[in-house]
Amino acid sequence: MTETTNRQASISRKTNETDIQLSFHVDGTGTTKLDTDVPFLNHMLDLFTKHGQFNLDVQAKGDIEIDDHHTVEDIGICLGQALVKALGDKKGMKRYASVFVPMDEALAQVVVDLSNRPHFELKGEFPASRVGSFDVELVHEFLWKLALEGRMTLHVIVHYGRNTHHMVEAVFKALGRALDEATQIDPRIQGVPSTKGVL
Repeated sequence: MTETTNRQASISRKTNETDIQLSFHVDGTGTTKLDTDVPFLNHMLDLFTKHGQFNLDVQAKGDIEIDDHHTVEDIGICLGQALVKALGDKKGMKRYASVFVPMDEALAQVVVDLSNRPHFELKGEFPASRVGSFDVELVHEFLWKLALEGRMTLHVIVHYGRNTHHMVEAVFKALGRALDEATQIDPRIQGVPSTKGVL
């Protein structure tokens, strides 16, 4: 079931691996209600939402007795789908953004084009494979599924850092700020921001 009103959308996804209800409001106030069974992802989604000035509600149950993979991946899918539904025809929207965010010794950059052409690049090496119980390779899975289902070109560059937690945190903060900027309405833009006339 999917509902869309005023740049907000709700997505439900139930499989043999996960059961997710997600609501996303583009023009929010930075508030979250998160219950995902993956505490580190809760933390990252909270940062993403706060720094993007969105509203995000996620209720997710998954087969975490196996690992966190399916839950993290499917939340990325649902968030991407909600973003597409919430943005509608994208008329008057800026479309592009490039944002740098430091987190102590770490520096991350997120460049986004809400182009309706999914592509994802992640450049950078994380020093540790886990942050607490969280498998850091799931950062790639989440972002790739967000880019795919969100129909966006997404480039993430972690320029440097020593602490993996800081590096991932910088990525999610930059992601929030970049999507906030790219989704802003610019009164100078007439119609869809493309010479093709459609996105």
